[in-house]
Amino acid sequence: MIYIGLTGWGDHEDLYTGGVRPHEKLYTYGSHFPTVEVDSSFYAVQSTRNYEKRVQDTPSSFRFIVKAYQGITGHQRGEDSFASKEEMFSAFVDSIRPLVDAGKLAFVLCQFPPWFDCKKENVCYLRFCKEQLGDLPAALEFRHQSWFTTAYRQQTLNFMKEEGWIHGICDEPQAGEGSVPTVLEVTNPQAALVRFHGRNVKGWMDPGDGSWRDVRYLYRYSLDELQEWVAWIRELEQHAKDVYLIFNNNSGGDAAANAKQLIELLEIEYTGLTPRQLDLF
Repeated sequence: MIYIGLTGWGDHEDLYTGGVRPHEKLYTYGSHFPTVEVDSSFYAVQSTRNYEKRVQDTPSSFRFIVKAYQGITGHQRGEDSFASKEEMFSAFVDSIRPLVDAGKLAFVLCQFPPWFDCKKENVCYLRFCKEQLGDLPAALEFRHQSWFTTAYRQQTLNFMKEEGWIHGICDEPQAGEGSVPTVLEVTNPQAALVRFHGRNVKGWMDPGDGSWRDVRYLYRYSLDELQEWVAWIRELEQHAKDVYLIFNNNSGGDAAANAKQLIELLEIEYTGLTPRQLDLF
């Protein structure tokens, strides 16, 4: 099955009309898309109560991609509240148990930062991560070009296959070593993941003043750009049971519209979504 969705559900205002309140947004989101990427889990390990509510707010067929906590992927700056890496992983895994028990966890997404390059020390850490996550399905996304250079590309893909990682395929600007090419390779037959970050080359670069946060994902895919993905997605379908397509190009509020365009191009009609409320007039 092809699952198309967005990163987060709170900021896509074009989905919410008629005065939808914040606590109702996930319920409403589920009437548009069958999956979502949870990004709040990156900033803090969430309470199980939060995930229990998310289970209640979504239909039985809905699937969550949970972004790994920043301490796991090395984005954390400064002191961490956990006594050890093992304790941190344990807390994270325990927190998402409601999703696992409800059959609503697609997988954990481990997105590593641009400074996480291809070297033995980091390969060992990836093995440690997979071990700590236990039997949870997990996707791996790189942001450093070295993993896919000619010298290491096949080794990287073979490693992901051997360790059972789901390959986090990226559509993103090609802006030097802090970005990766689009590598259309499935490494786990259970699932494939494509994350659409936009193609804003200038915005992708960090000028050092923090403004990149507002423009990095400022991009609207053209119909032609989405159309070229149709054949690639059909190819991924041949090698993975499920294909997840997540739009992250929302600095300008473009993600939802692009996701719906792709649904149309792929001629998908989802069933089992949250019933939509009809307007009175």
